Amino acid sequence: MNAQEIRNSYLEFFKERGHVIIPRAKLVPYNDPTTLFTGSGMQPLLPYLLGEPHQDGVRLVDSQTALRAQDIEDVGDNRHTTFFEMLGNWSLGDYFKEQQIRWFFEFLTEKVGLDPHKIYVTAFIGDEAHGIPRDDEVANIWQKVFAEKGIEAKIVEVGSQADGNARGIKPGERIFFYDDGENWWSRGGGIDKTPIGDPCGPDSEVFYDFGSEHHATGYGAAHPASDSGQFMEIGNQVFMQYRRLEDGSFEPLEKQNVDFGGGLERIAAASINSPDVFKISLLWPIIEQLQKLSRKNYENNTSSMRVIADHLRAATFLAVDGVTPSNKEQGYVMRRLIRRAIRFAFDLGIEQNFLESIVPVIADMYDSDYPEVALKRDDIIAILVKEEKVFRQTLRKGINEMTKLKDNGLTGADIFTLYDTYGFPIELSTEEAFKQAITLSENWREEFDANMQAQRQRSQTAAKGTFKGGLGGQTEIHKQYHTATHLMYAALRQVLGDHVVQHGSNITEERLRFDFSHPEKMTPEQIREVEDIVNREIKKDLKISYSEYPTKVAREEMGALGQFGDRYGETVKVYQMIADNEDKPFSFEICGGPHVEHTRELIQPGDKVFKIMKEESSSAGIRRIKAVLV
Repeated sequence: MNAQEIRNSYLEFFKERGHVIIPRAKLVPYNDPTTLFTGSGMQPLLPYLLGEPHQDGVRLVDSQTALRAQDIEDVGDNRHTTFFEMLGNWSLGDYFKEQQIRWFFEFLTEKVGLDPHKIYVTAFIGDEAHGIPRDDEVANIWQKVFAEKGIEAKIVEVGSQADGNARGIKPGERIFFYDDGENWWSRGGGIDKTPIGDPCGPDSEVFYDFGSEHHATGYGAAHPASDSGQFMEIGNQVFMQYRRLEDGSFEPLEKQNVDFGGGLERIAAASINSPDVFKISLLWPIIEQLQKLSRKNYENNTSSMRVIADHLRAATFLAVDGVTPSNKEQGYVMRRLIRRAIRFAFDLGIEQNFLESIVPVIADMYDSDYPEVALKRDDIIAILVKEEKVFRQTLRKGINEMTKLKDNGLTGADIFTLYDTYGFPIELSTEEAFKQAITLSENWREEFDANMQAQRQRSQTAAKGTFKGGLGGQTEIHKQYHTATHLMYAALRQVLGDHVVQHGSNITEERLRFDFSHPEKMTPEQIREVEDIVNREIKKDLKISYSEYPTKVAREEMGALGQFGDRYGETVKVYQMIADNEDKPFSFEICGGPHVEHTRELIQPGDKVFKIMKEESSSAGIRRIKAVLV
């Protein structure tokens, strides 16, 4: 079973068990300024796991594309990728541990065909200080599940990862208790970092054993939570069963949730019994094309080919979701991905335009399962090929700049500028001619690494612990700016025309940002007219409410606006903003919330007004507005 078949089989498996298949969220989160990218399968579902009812019910399943920018520098080994898919199923106050564990184990062994003897699992060891017992329920369920396959599954307490490194595994052991560093979920991290009032709980991770020949002894003894390479985590079942109280203690939740996330690429790697995820059907065709273009083999060029395959897959999906290369935010990360791929192509001897040969291979792997890839195929190729041409011109400028700088001796900061601004390959620093240009007295490498570390920190907005900010966009001021965005969208369509379609939104506590389709710069008169309309509607104190409708009815029959390119489930929430004495709503838009209840809340306290601070180009045919309530 290849990766595409695993994805479709998973969705169908849970659909047969009463789950509604929901569409993937975009890689760029909607109205969430706390993170650059959708970094996990859980992230788009977090409001519902925290209590908001979902329009499609209490059993959900999907395959969510995700991107983690902080992993860029780690790509090159056999399992790290910046872009990946998370298979996810959720129970919102419905089934719990027994059904979840049995279903996932059945899917892995009966559908994917994994050898159950190669599956190992973990559970939460408990925390006496906080009154949270050891999760014996999960351990006992796993023990029964393995026994039904005729497998002895001894239960053992380990503790921390370091404890596991020292202890290792003994014969017959298969179920391992770890502390909250490994087997506890909250938005803050460990037990002591669980936010007050938040749901939280133990989790149970599932690992695949690739064999002792893949264990790196530098990590100590082998055990599931080790980073040694023998074991790979292929799924994590989070059981939200507690809430943290004001006094720091924990109480059971009335409605308990299940959040499961399984790495599609990793499950696919396990299905072919290879710890190298780049050999699966969603990555290997790219490697094969690279071998063909470079006339070099993968075994001798693994790092370069892995980086290229991963980065271009990520960049392709960013283009699908409306991102274009730039020097800011998501566009900056996209530019880094493309340019790093091109630099590593130099290692393979590929110095001519090659994206037009690689990107179609990537599109072919996804267009049957993600229609938006097929729909935007030509645009995706054009965007990436254009960036390659721009980069090659920039690289030539970098070579000229290096020639100027080297006469005075290059510093680490100079080398970083050549690398970061001009894309000059750092690999050239190992060449003799380049070495001679370096000042013999700044420890240039240390200075370069310091600059690189600072850059990494800037890129880590989509970092580990993403979820701790998942609801950071639901404060009162966020609600006000989110509501103002809807008002401005309707006003823009009144002033500029119905061709105006939303292409993105970002809300912080300081301002709103809104991208929309429009072919030219707005005039000062048009800007003032939009401001006047928004302020007029705010003062009318429009009432804000929502209803749920079938998606087709909402969009085609009722004319509800939605964000360009968004895919929706079978039903959607539609928010309307309407005055008491009017029949037609001023704003009628598909959205998940949150909003204020009346528009006058936007100008309170005090006597605020809505004001557009900046109107500028975002990309070709797309304008960007930044506005405030002052």
